[in-house]
Amino acid sequence: MPTRDLIREYRIYLKAEKGLAKNSVEAYSRDLAKLAAWAERVGVEVAELDERDLREWMTDLSVERLTETSRRRYLSSIRGFFKFLAMEGHISKDPTANLMTAARTFYLPRFLNSAEVEKLLSTPDVETKTGLRDRAIFEVMYACGLRVSELANLKLGELDLESGILTTTGKGSKTRKVPIGGSAVEWLRRYFAVRKPKQPSEMVFLGDRGRQLDRHAIHRIIKEYAEKCGFEGVSAHTLRHSFATHLVQNDADIRSVQLMLGHADISTTQIYTHVTGKQLKKNYERFHPRAASK
Repeated sequence: MPTRDLIREYRIYLKAEKGLAKNSVEAYSRDLAKLAAWAERVGVEVAELDERDLREWMTDLSVERLTETSRRRYLSSIRGFFKFLAMEGHISKDPTANLMTAARTFYLPRFLNSAEVEKLLSTPDVETKTGLRDRAIFEVMYACGLRVSELANLKLGELDLESGILTTTGKGSKTRKVPIGGSAVEWLRRYFAVRKPKQPSEMVFLGDRGRQLDRHAIHRIIKEYAEKCGFEGVSAHTLRHSFATHLVQNDADIRSVQLMLGHADISTTQIYTHVTGKQLKKNYERFHPRAASK
């Protein structure tokens, strides 16, 4: 059943069976419309979103500086909707069952420090074809700050290894060019030397059967290697945030970071200045002899 019909059914349920006021129903509907629009951008039906997807969506919302009331309403909206879908048999498992409280869900995922990034990047066994592919995936994600859907949909024709530039299409079908970086270029070349699918494919990253790796497969790959490294809470978003955070920490121009991330509004990018600001304060308090109060 199309997503919009499920949301409409839920609206009817809220009015007819739950007896909610018109304003409340409209507020929930706006929240779900926002979720549906996000799901469409990443190529998933709302009813097919899992817990990991919903956490990623809430991470995207974290940059909007929502009030506590708005945060709780968003959680209430999606929890009620997915509980309804489970009750009606549209889904077998409620993906919101384990979501944390509003105060702790809307946050930027952790970013890896340089040593952690190196550990993760060096984990794949590059003596194997799969290991070379996975190393290339990590290198490109960290070098370019791509969203997982952008990486999954990356085509051979969008790579210019000679110039060290890739072209990607992000949210709102907006195209941008991002520098690849020498290390990522090197690992892409090594991967392409063994890629050789049985059937020609324009997609860059392929599975063992020569088919395009989808976003869920890439999420699984990252999770498996992160667990081998002993890292908790690491996802595709973690590499994107590490990319941006390290650029800002090293005094990159915020406007340039905005362009590379594909953020429509620079205020979204500026959250990384807050992240690094916290790190600076932590270092100051740790190392400066006058940091502690007398």
